[in-house]
Amino acid sequence: MVSGFLFLLKKREMKFRDYQLEIINKGSSIIKTKGFLYLAMEVRTGKTLTSLGILNELNAEKVLFVTKKKAISSIEDDYALYNPSFNLTVINYESLHKLNQFQRFDGIVLDEAHGLGKFPKPSKRAKDIKNLLSFNKHPNVILMSGTPTPESYSQMYHQVYGLPSNPFGSHKNFYSFSKKYVNVTQKKLSSLVVNDYSGGKMEIIDLMQPYTINYSQKQAGFITKTTEEILRVPMDPYTKDVAKRLKKNLVVEGKSEVILADSSVKLMMKLHQIYSGTVKFESGKSMVLDYEKAKFIKNHFKNKKIAIFYKFREELNAIKHVFGDDVCVDLDCFNSTNKIIALQIVSGREGISLRNAEALVYYNIDFSATSYWQSRDRMTTKDRKYNKVYWVFSEKGIEDKIYKAVLKKKDYTLSHFKRDLLDL
Repeated sequence: MVSGFLFLLKKREMKFRDYQLEIINKGSSIIKTKGFLYLAMEVRTGKTLTSLGILNELNAEKVLFVTKKKAISSIEDDYALYNPSFNLTVINYESLHKLNQFQRFDGIVLDEAHGLGKFPKPSKRAKDIKNLLSFNKHPNVILMSGTPTPESYSQMYHQVYGLPSNPFGSHKNFYSFSKKYVNVTQKKLSSLVVNDYSGGKMEIIDLMQPYTINYSQKQAGFITKTTEEILRVPMDPYTKDVAKRLKKNLVVEGKSEVILADSSVKLMMKLHQIYSGTVKFESGKSMVLDYEKAKFIKNHFKNKKIAIFYKFREELNAIKHVFGDDVCVDLDCFNSTNKIIALQIVSGREGISLRNAEALVYYNIDFSATSYWQSRDRMTTKDRKYNKVYWVFSEKGIEDKIYKAVLKKKDYTLSHFKRDLLDL
């Protein structure tokens, strides 16, 4: 949904921190001389307000802020708090097509810009942003991310390829870019040998440095300590039996549905689902097999205001079934009531603040190291001294194996799974 609005009165006084004022001055200068800015500020250091401050300093009149859907309300709140002189339109990436083709902006903010970094071919999101930039005449552009290249330096190319002044502009596409800036290797994918373009060179970051402002939580004076605890839950014997049969036979047939794991990838995914009590059938339908995790969380965290991260859709259904009306799925509800909140890991790991949560509780764990490091930091604020994170793992399940990988900043891959399978 597109949200455009102009606040004429300040709701309350807002004061930038000293480091934000320094970044506003430096960022404004970079945009004037380089054409765009990459604001690489770690989570909770105030990227949103800082970006709005930069565009206000540049006397922008119409600003477009592109973000994730779940972050829209918090960005609107920051805008209302700051009350700059420009008009702001906030939109999520998936809704860019809803913009009026005649709308023009002299300021554009691309939030969580690392999401544009797919390679070797650009994602639809990256193409949409490139088209957006081509329709607007020399806008002041700010890209923002706490983790600009979380998995590979090669992710930078498609984040900036729509900007005329980007340092890689002489390369018409990623393949041309890769010949100079990527150590291309080969990897085996099933029976095929394909090029692996993840070996981006450090030179990519060096060339982006004149366009970039980096700022960490440590520099901002954050002293938050995050501790993690693993809680193990005995699953229903039926759930264990389904997992055991699937590992042995690669298929489990029911009266009307089939669980099929006819490849290593499908076996990894199916076991990941089953060990937390859900499954997606070969027909495309899915169901909850086991409510033990949801019941455990409700009993263990009774009367506590928690935020639950889940991975699979049916896990949310299990949470709703057990918690009933005591759970909500949007931030406004969570912040204004005593209810807990349930968020999908990937969609909830960026752009939102869970500062009102007493603890984060993970119903399941994602294969992505990026998901681990970003989502666990959602409660952090400059004044918060202590964060508590809980992982709810099934006894003898796959979650422990995944946790060990992402803790080392490594994605959990098929090679990990094949090595671990004998221990499951």
